[in-house]
Amino acid sequence: MAADLGELLVPYMPTIRVPRTGDRVFKSECAFSYDSPESDGGLYVCMNTFLGFGREHVERHYRKTGQSIYMHLKRTVKKKATGATGGAVPRRQNGKTFLDLELHQNYNGDDYEYEDEAKLVIFPDHFEIPLPNIEELPALVTIACDAVLNAPCGFRKQDQDSWEEEIQVSKHARSLRQLDNGVRIPPSGWKCTKCEMRENLWLNLTDGSVLCGKWFFDGNGGNGHALEHYRETSFPLAVKLGTITPDGADIYSFDEEEAVLDPHISDHLAHFGIDMLLMQKTENGHVDNEARPRVTEWEVIQESGSKLKAVYGPGYTGIKNLGNCCYLGTTMQVLFSIPEFQRAYVGNLQRIFDYSPLDPTQDFSTQMAKLGHGLLSGQYSKPPVKSELIEQHQQKGICPRMFKASVSKGHPEFSSNRQQDALEFLLHIINLVERNSAGSENPSDVFRFLVEERIQCCQSRKVRYTQRVDYVMQLPAPVEAATNREELIAYEAKRQEAQEKMTASPEPVRARVPFTACLQAFSEPENVPDFWSSALQAKSAGVKTSRFVSFPEYLVLQIKKFTFGLDWVPKKIDLSIDMPDFLDLTRLRATGLQAGEEELPDLMPPIVLPEDTRDSSMTDSPEIDESAVMQLAEMGFPLEACRKAVYYTGNMGAEMAFNWIIAHMEEPDFAEPLVAPSLSDSGPSSASQAPSADSQPPEESVAILTSMGFPRRQAVRALKATNNNLERALDWIFTHPDSEEDSGSASDMADTEPNDNAFSSANAHSDSTLSPDQDPAGPRIKDGPGRYELFAFISHMGTSTMSGHYVCHIKKEGRWVIYNDHKVCLSERPPKDMAYMYFYHRLSRS
Repeated sequence: MAADLGELLVPYMPTIRVPRTGDRVFKSECAFSYDSPESDGGLYVCMNTFLGFGREHVERHYRKTGQSIYMHLKRTVKKKATGATGGAVPRRQNGKTFLDLELHQNYNGDDYEYEDEAKLVIFPDHFEIPLPNIEELPALVTIACDAVLNAPCGFRKQDQDSWEEEIQVSKHARSLRQLDNGVRIPPSGWKCTKCEMRENLWLNLTDGSVLCGKWFFDGNGGNGHALEHYRETSFPLAVKLGTITPDGADIYSFDEEEAVLDPHISDHLAHFGIDMLLMQKTENGHVDNEARPRVTEWEVIQESGSKLKAVYGPGYTGIKNLGNCCYLGTTMQVLFSIPEFQRAYVGNLQRIFDYSPLDPTQDFSTQMAKLGHGLLSGQYSKPPVKSELIEQHQQKGICPRMFKASVSKGHPEFSSNRQQDALEFLLHIINLVERNSAGSENPSDVFRFLVEERIQCCQSRKVRYTQRVDYVMQLPAPVEAATNREELIAYEAKRQEAQEKMTASPEPVRARVPFTACLQAFSEPENVPDFWSSALQAKSAGVKTSRFVSFPEYLVLQIKKFTFGLDWVPKKIDLSIDMPDFLDLTRLRATGLQAGEEELPDLMPPIVLPEDTRDSSMTDSPEIDESAVMQLAEMGFPLEACRKAVYYTGNMGAEMAFNWIIAHMEEPDFAEPLVAPSLSDSGPSSASQAPSADSQPPEESVAILTSMGFPRRQAVRALKATNNNLERALDWIFTHPDSEEDSGSASDMADTEPNDNAFSSANAHSDSTLSPDQDPAGPRIKDGPGRYELFAFISHMGTSTMSGHYVCHIKKEGRWVIYNDHKVCLSERPPKDMAYMYFYHRLSRS
C-alpha cells in the first residue's frame, strides 16, 4: 500500500511545497466565503499556495491553477454526553489542532468537545488519503503536511509595517470558572486583602480577591500578592481596578504571562456586582460606580433596557468584533444595505470570483464580494432549530478578519488594533472602491456631490466662486443654541466647584440641540483664516459660505460631535439632536454668481521668503525643531536620521517625523548627515517669481511627500504651487484636499479653504458641470431633488473616537433593526437623536 500511495503522488510531487518563513497558511477561512473547518464541507488547503477554500469554491481554484493536492480539514463539535466531567480538556483526534483560532461558534469548552480530522485529497477524482500516514507517504509529503498542520493561521503573521503588538483573547476567557462565594466589590475604598496597599490593585476574576501587583503591566509598585495568589490557586485572570470603563479594562493572564482580551469581561465583572455601563475612570485612577438615575448613552444606544427580538435570514447577518473593529462592521452593514453596492459586488459575484487574481485574499473586489454575499445570502444567519432553546441561541455572524487585512494593508491606523473613526473608514472604503472600479460600475457614485464655495473679501466686497467634490455633509452642533442652555450653565458651575473642592461630580447634563439650529449654523458665513485678497493684493478679512451644486442619491450627514482637548485627544460633546426622518435641503441649492457681484481677480499670492534665507547656500544650517529631534533620538534612532526626518517633514512634529523614519530606515544613507538643498536648486532666486508650469520639482522632494502617503500628482502640484518649498507644500496639500480630484479619491475634509483650480475645465456657474460627458476625466456627478428620507444611522458610545463602541440601526422592510456586532435584533426605540452619522436616501421626484 505504501508503494501504491507513493506512486500515486509521484506526478504531483513538484507541486507540493513545505511552508517557508513568511508563507501564510489560510487554514481557518475560505478565500471566497466564510466556510471554515467547522462548516459542513470543511476546508480545503492548497498544498502549493496554502490558500483555503470551501467545498463550493475548491473546484474553481483547481480549474484555474491546475493544483491537484489539497489538505481537507474538518472539525466536528458536539455536546458532551450527560455525566461527562465538567471542565475536561476538549478531545482532539490525532493530537492536531489545525484551527489556530478560537472556535468560530460560541461554544463553552466545559460543555462541548471537538474532533479534528485531516486528509489529503487528489483532484479531480477526489481520492482521499487519511492523515497522519507517516509510513505510507513519501517523506516530503509527510513533512509538508506536518508543517501545514502546525503552521499558525495566516492572519497571525505580524504586519511588517506595524510596531504594535496585538493583544490576543485569553484562552481562559470563554470557559473561565467563577466561584459562587457571594463576593461583591464596592465602588471605592479598595485595598489589598494581604497588605495595606491601595495602588496597583487587581481583581481576580475567579474568586473576587483584591490583591496588589508588582512587576507586570505598569510597574506601579506593590508586594506581588496577586501573583502569589495565582501560584497558590491557579486562578488565571485578573483585571486592574481603576481601568474599568464601558470601553473595556486592563486584563492580565498569569498563566499566559501577558496582557489579554476577555470578550466576556462584562459578564465576569457582573458576577461580582460591577456594572461596566456605569463605570467611569477618574483622574486619580479610582472608579465611579455610583448608581445614578441618568441613563447612559451606552444603555440608550444599545437599547439595553429592552428584551430585543433577534432576526435571521438574508440581510440580517451580524459581523463579529475582532476587538476594536466595530467601526468597520457598522460601516459595511450600512454600505451593503444600499442597492448599488449590492448590485456591484454581490450581483457580479461569479464574474468577480472567476476573474480574481491567484491570491484572492489580497484582492479588494473579491473581498468586497465575499463580505457582501456573507451578509446578504443568509447562509450565516439561520434561526434556531426546534431542538435548541431560542433564548440560548445566538447568531454566529461572520468574521471579517480577511476583509480587514485586505482593506487596511499599508494603512498606519486601520491596520492596527486600535479603535478608529467610522467616518474616516467610510471615506477610506470609498477611496478604495473608486480606485478599483476602473472600467466597471462605481457604486460610490451615489455619495458624490459638488459643493459651491463662495468666498468674499470683506473690504472690497468682491467674491470668488469655486467648486469641489465631496462625499459627506458635516453639520455643526452649536451647543450655545441648546434648548436647556441654563441647565448646562448651572451644571458647568457645579462641576468646576466640585473639581476645586475635590468632591463628587454632579450628574452630567446632555445638551439638547434643535436640528434647525445645526442647519442654520451650516448655512451661515464662516471666517476664512489668513485670507489673501487678490483685489487688495494683501491679507484681509474674508468669509465663506457653502452650498450644494448637486444633491447625491445618498446623503451622508455627520454631526461634528468631536473636538480636541488641551491634550490634543479628540473629545466628544454629549448632546442629542432631534434628527428628522424626512429632510429637505432645497434651499441650500447653489445659485452661482449673482447680478451685481464682482469677481476677485484671478491672481495667486506672491511667494515671500524671509530675508535671511534668500541667499542661503547648501552649507547653511536649516531650521530644525530640536525638541522633536531629541524625542526621536530617545527612541534609539540615529541623531542625523532624526534631524533629516524632522527637516523633511517641515518641522510638523515628532509623530510625522517618526512616520518618515519608518518609511526610510532601510535606505543606505539613512544615518548620513543632513544636506539641505539650496534655493538655487529648487527655483528662481527671485522671491516673487514662481517656477514655470513646465518645470518639474526635485524628485527627492516628490519622493518625500509620496512616502508620507500623498499621491504623486498631488505632491507635484503642491511643490509647483509653493516654489518647491517642502514645508509650504505640505501645508498646501492639507488646505487643498480636493486637488487630486482627477484620481477620484475621497476628500477627508469637508470644510476647508477652497481650491481655486478645482473644476477649471467646467463652467463654474452652469449646471453643465453635472454632466458626466462634459469632462470625461472628472468624477461622475449625479443630481436630483434635495429631499431625503432617513434609512440608517451609526452611533458611537464613549468619550473619544480613539475608544468606545459603534452600533448601527438600519431600516429594513419598514422596521428599524439594530446591528450590534454579531447580534442583530429588531429595534424598539431607535436612538435617532444621539447618532454620529446619518444616511439618507433621495426621494423620487413627485
